[in-house]
Amino acid sequence: MDLLTNALEWIATNIFNEVAILIGLITLVGLILQRKPVEDTVAGALRATVGVVILFIGIDVFVQGLVAFQTIVASAVGLDPPAAERTLGDFLGEYGSAVALIITVAFIVHVVAVRLLRTRYVYLTGHLMFWISVVAAAALVQVFGDVDTWMLVLAGAIVVAAYWTIQPLYIAPLMRKVIGSDDWGYGHTSSAACFLAAKLGRFVGTKEEHDTERLVLPKQLTFFKDINVSTALVLGIIVVVAAIFADAEVLAEQAAAYDADISPWVWSFIAALRFAAGIAILLFGVRMFLAEIVPAFKGVSEKVIHGSRPALDAPTVFPFAPTAVMLGFVSGTIVFLIFMGVFAAAGWFVLVPPMIMLFFPGGAAGVFGNAVAGWRGAVLGGSINGLFLAIGQAVTWGMLSDTAPELATLADPDWYILIWVMMGIGSIVAGLGPAALWIVPAVIAIVFAVWLVMIKRHHIDVVSEPISDSAPFERPDAQAPPADKGPEGDAPKPESTPR
Repeated sequence: MDLLTNALEWIATNIFNEVAILIGLITLVGLILQRKPVEDTVAGALRATVGVVILFIGIDVFVQGLVAFQTIVASAVGLDPPAAERTLGDFLGEYGSAVALIITVAFIVHVVAVRLLRTRYVYLTGHLMFWISVVAAAALVQVFGDVDTWMLVLAGAIVVAAYWTIQPLYIAPLMRKVIGSDDWGYGHTSSAACFLAAKLGRFVGTKEEHDTERLVLPKQLTFFKDINVSTALVLGIIVVVAAIFADAEVLAEQAAAYDADISPWVWSFIAALRFAAGIAILLFGVRMFLAEIVPAFKGVSEKVIHGSRPALDAPTVFPFAPTAVMLGFVSGTIVFLIFMGVFAAAGWFVLVPPMIMLFFPGGAAGVFGNAVAGWRGAVLGGSINGLFLAIGQAVTWGMLSDTAPELATLADPDWYILIWVMMGIGSIVAGLGPAALWIVPAVIAIVFAVWLVMIKRHHIDVVSEPISDSAPFERPDAQAPPADKGPEGDAPKPESTPR
């Protein structure tokens, strides 16, 4: 048993928790199954792996700025975050092994479910595999206390596998509106905000009239259509305004972390430029790994899990509407800050500005909203995400007080829903004794089964076309053809665009 446990923990730590390795291996398997030449197989797998590494380099660049911005905003409003007696570090120190086992067992259950139930989408967002497993473990331990490790692992794995299986499936029709195909699914814990953005967006506008990428602007403002320029300018203004009201020592400390001699005001502008650079790097990495994994996954779809698709991270939708990403982030941040002020004034709860969660889920919700209602939908999507994060943080912090309350400040919208559902069921049956723990995954499995029947009855998951042979984007690292002539001396071919 110890050998099996150690093997499962090793897989969770070194494969599922390392997204680049996971995507590279999936790409490698897909190309081998298609019997691609050795040179294409090796190159494709490595390009996909490097693409994910580039993606996370971009994330690291602007996440550093987001964390600094979060500190400055908290200082500007003069609020101290709530204190916790138990910390996330304490919880992982005690239950980290169980979390690793939940990831591995849940993925096995998930793949079997996708194969047998024909639910199509294989969840491959590695870092969220870890976090949603932490969420499930924390919620169960909070309600049922110190339970047997394998009981916790198996119960948590059922809950997590059910979530991974249903989440990309229920949002699939809306994902097709975003990317224009069924080549991959949306595998991210912001799906609730994205779903609501698209469903409610129809009441505020139309894509045809208000598409963020086709906005008609005065000539003097056309530079806003360049996502790099608009990001640098908008975030530069936000950072500078926050810096004006922040404590001078806090501002100086954040600037000194970048350069001990730099002026805090110059650093504010540099931080905005780094935001823009980080997004540019991120989008390059997204295009690079999508150019490899989408056609490579055809092998898995045809030979292993018939008709399957990869369900991938939120940034994979960003290239389809980058302006909507920024609108979703900014609108969600504004809504969250408004609620932060209201809650503080009323003495209800001191919110912590979760800038990373405001950006990624907010940006994704903006893209889904834009797919239905243009810029109005993008603003709505970001606002919905900001509302989720504000209310979710205030409600959930106390619910996890004995395990890992910080999860409330790190959460995406789906985390909150899963915590509320699990703890709601658990609180009803907890008095029945430790064995009542099994009721939670049993109820969630029943709900999953009913939901799946409803989805299939409405044929939401039925798509006739096979996965594409070609990539959704040209490889961004590919060498461009000669500018003057095509391959046969004709006029140059037009540059391809996303489908």
